[in-house]
Amino acid sequence: MTTAKKLLTAADLLAMPDDGKRYELVQGELIEMPPPSIMHGIVTGRLGYRITHFIEERNLPFIYGPEAGIYIEQAPDTIRAADYALIARTRITEPLPERGYAAGVIPDLVVEVVSPDYPMTAVDSKIQTWLAAGVRIVLAIYITSREVVAHHHDGTVQRFGPGDTLTCEPVLPGFACRVDDIFAY
Repeated sequence: MTTAKKLLTAADLLAMPDDGKRYELVQGELIEMPPPSIMHGIVTGRLGYRITHFIEERNLPFIYGPEAGIYIEQAPDTIRAADYALIARTRITEPLPERGYAAGVIPDLVVEVVSPDYPMTAVDSKIQTWLAAGVRIVLAIYITSREVVAHHHDGTVQRFGPGDTLTCEPVLPGFACRVDDIFAY
């Protein structure tokens, strides 16, 4: 006799006691996420700062931030946490909850910093999940190679390495950041 595995919901995830660990919910299954490394945090912060500064300097209609749970799918529920996410205000059709997750509020741009020991199959799966949900650009930042790979919703891929200038067209027209600056610490 087989026992059906109980799938968790967004409400179950929200109700979990704080045990000091980070979790994501992938099609109802709880996935424990290790805490980010120091380099992971530095790289996320450096690029996030540049994007935030660009948006605020131009008063662009976006909300943004690190590590927010994004409610991608319902029944079974999927909630992923982007290292940094940028959401156009036009995608927000009702007030955001003060606690919990907003179903269907999908980012325009997601940044995923890839630590050296993170399995590539998991990275690829997460990128594809973001794109399938409607994210327009997923930036995968590889710490070891100091490379940024931009995955676009239309299937195109751009690679930016040391010496290159990262752009985020068409989500952030005019944004430019030297890849070397992301890794300068």
